[in-house]
Amino acid sequence: MNQYTGLLFARPSFFEGVSRVIDIGNTMSEYNTSLTSVQADYLALNADILALKEDLARARKELIQNPNWAQNNDTQ
Repeated sequence: MNQYTGLLFARPSFFEGVSRVIDIGNTMSEYNTSLTSVQADYLALNADILALKEDLARARKELIQNPNWAQNNDTQ
């Protein structure tokens, strides 16, 4: 998981993770909250856009470093 994918989920500590193994009733589930649904949508969409920009930058860097990448990875 990167910095963008866990936006709505609280990250448990080690001991919380261990205790969830025996949490049969799922009483320990915890989520990050937003003030409104519009704010939650905005934050999620913003995280998606940032992740996409990061992926495109990584792909661009790969193509600059290895211009023959597309020819080497032809899957047709």
